[in-house]
Amino acid sequence: MIILRSALFNVLFYLNLIAQMILFTPAYFLMRRKAAWVIPKNWVRSNHWLLEKVVGTTHTVEGLENIPQGGYIIAPKHQSFWDAYALLPYLDDPFYILKRELVWIPLFGWYVAKMRMVPINRGSKEKIMPAVLEKTKRQMDNGRQLIIYPEGTRKPVGAEPAYRYGIARIYAELDVPVLPVAIVAGLFWPRRKFLRYPGNIKVRFLPPIEPGLSPDAFMEKLISVTETATDELLVDAIRKNPDLPLGKHARKRFEELTGVETARDSVSV
Repeated sequence: MIILRSALFNVLFYLNLIAQMILFTPAYFLMRRKAAWVIPKNWVRSNHWLLEKVVGTTHTVEGLENIPQGGYIIAPKHQSFWDAYALLPYLDDPFYILKRELVWIPLFGWYVAKMRMVPINRGSKEKIMPAVLEKTKRQMDNGRQLIIYPEGTRKPVGAEPAYRYGIARIYAELDVPVLPVAIVAGLFWPRRKFLRYPGNIKVRFLPPIEPGLSPDAFMEKLISVTETATDELLVDAIRKNPDLPLGKHARKRFEELTGVETARDSVSV
């Protein structure tokens, strides 16, 4: 049943994307830039609805009171494609730093360009970084929210954290708060798999890290608060979903945190 539900959801997910891009493209490009966010955010909400109705996966959000006003960096834990888009309805005017090649994709790239994302050329980082910081600062000065995944790419749930130092440099240069976000979406929407599992994905917006810390102190605090909250969500999710297939990293981390050995016959490799 999980296989059938997952397959159906995946088909509907991409059909929904294509249909909405075709249907709403004229309105999207006629609207003012910030007002046009209503269309991508509506797409996200429709995906949440599909995931709940087809698979039985819901989500709840904690800590909305921690979201700052104006410009800031949001730093979510990244374990799943779900957290690549799911937070957009909770942000006012977000933007990403992304590969320049994405802007060249027909239709999708036009959507990206309208939202004034910051494209990056994959050349020398020493040459690129000053220009990226300048473009990012201009967007931040307009009260926008920069989404950065501190580990750079999706990691298995429970894996050793591997935070990249680039976010510390951006934090220091922009002099804005950083909003850490703990998520364990990878338990229900695993990376690199088509299976989707029922349950409740919890998202926790943590208190912002204010500007002014040294890069090293900032990194230490970011890792500490994010990983502590992520561990809490992991334990809570597994206890409430005892039949959830677990990857080896999630299993190992749960056992380290609780001292409780999990069943060995339902491993998601």
